[in-house]
Amino acid sequence: MIMIIILAVLALIVVKALAHSPWGAVTVGLTIPVALFMGIYSRYLRPGRIGEVSAIGFVLLMAAIWLGGWVHEHAALSALFDFDGKALTWMLIGYGFIASVLPVWLLLAPRDYLSTFLKIGTIIALAIGILIVAPTLQMPALTQFAQGNGPVWSGNLFPFLFITIACGAVSGFHALISSGTTPKMLENETHARFIGYGGMLAESFVAIMALVAASVIQPGIYFAMNSPAALVGTTPEAVAQTLSTWGFVITPDVLIQTAKDVGENTILARAGGAPTLAVGMAHILHQVVGGPAMMAFWYHFAILFEALFILTAVDAGTRAGRFMLQDLLGNFIPAMKRTDSLPANLIATGLCVATWGYFLYAGVVDPLGGINTLWPLFGISNQMLAAVALTLGTVVLFKMKRQRYAWVTIVPAAWLLICTLTAGWLKLFSPDPKVGFLAHAQKFGDALAQGTVLAPAKSLDAMRHIVVNDYINASLCVLFMLVVVSTVFYAVKSILKALGNQSPTVRETPFEPMPQGAGG
Repeated sequence: MIMIIILAVLALIVVKALAHSPWGAVTVGLTIPVALFMGIYSRYLRPGRIGEVSAIGFVLLMAAIWLGGWVHEHAALSALFDFDGKALTWMLIGYGFIASVLPVWLLLAPRDYLSTFLKIGTIIALAIGILIVAPTLQMPALTQFAQGNGPVWSGNLFPFLFITIACGAVSGFHALISSGTTPKMLENETHARFIGYGGMLAESFVAIMALVAASVIQPGIYFAMNSPAALVGTTPEAVAQTLSTWGFVITPDVLIQTAKDVGENTILARAGGAPTLAVGMAHILHQVVGGPAMMAFWYHFAILFEALFILTAVDAGTRAGRFMLQDLLGNFIPAMKRTDSLPANLIATGLCVATWGYFLYAGVVDPLGGINTLWPLFGISNQMLAAVALTLGTVVLFKMKRQRYAWVTIVPAAWLLICTLTAGWLKLFSPDPKVGFLAHAQKFGDALAQGTVLAPAKSLDAMRHIVVNDYINASLCVLFMLVVVSTVFYAVKSILKALGNQSPTVRETPFEPMPQGAGG
């Protein structure tokens, strides 16, 4: 369930980034045939010529970006590739299924490798831009919202800061990928440290760049983009007035002009992080290349970069989800464990994609439904998964009789357990309706009984929907906490048992070569 929540949230970010963005849709779509060509080229046409296929892929990627911009500038073509959220959802579901079913060398690996050029290049360009421009950090180090009473998130810095910053620090999703798909693509086990640890260092670097980008724009613009419309208003005038009362003085003209500068109709209530990062990147990079006239280009380029960045997590995550589902179903139907079996592959992939696809589609068509219901659990569930992974890693170290290194996993595991379980408890039982699921359900339930409609609901039916969502979130939060506590309990039992043995008790499954031509 945690994996499904993570995949649906990531997919929703992609949908929001590409919705009504012909430039992004065309470019991201073109990376698929380019990746297929690279896969066939490197496997059959010129095996082993990594530098050669990399150069070809880079040129084709730049051509795809240029073609996307060209389509964006032509009204007829732009309208043809202007997809709404529903259409993009079905496309994403189809892509996730195909990417998981096809051999990893054919689509997933080359497409993710291709996107690496854009990801690394963009982040390095942003870092260089920051050094050249040396922008002033306009966001105060501490605001009056540090106690968790602000418009963007509720709850004290501890523990909620540590379940809000996910991939940039530690991530359970990465634990699944590093045990699900990455090992199948390593040429040599000795490469694991560089790829695994190096990948997380790069992820942290991206997080720092995102933090800088968000901090260099005016605080008024930041809060206008990330505050809910029900709280600050829906017009530039109303938003400017509300933000000014908070101490972030800004005029309606600034909000309107910023939207025009980046080529958007409005920047109000654009929460989710991606638009904020894009505005921050555009603010920095236009001062290096192009001037004010290039603000819109850099903004849409950043949106494209983010969509391509996150899409790699969706396809790899779906594949990992397929492996986990095959392993689970294999306990009841042994044939399902065979990763080289096409029927087992199709069934597990279909079930995985259908599950996260359902929550994604429901969230796109209903602001209060689908993954929007489960969004509050995203951060806490991802970090709980990381705590479980570190706990299991600790068990393996003790079973290998290498407990002198166990502190490496015990320390972060203990911190994550403290943060996630504390956050889970507060999300359940905090009397503050902005924090606690049950308190929020009580508040809306009482208002519903009196026939009163509270924002963000616009009808009594929406009020009932919100109350049900709160109870669903509370139930899942309890379930996740029980799973984590149970895992720790059995981990301690396994560690004590391992300490009672003089020799290592860990066992590896025998090596079984993949059948020739198997897709993985």
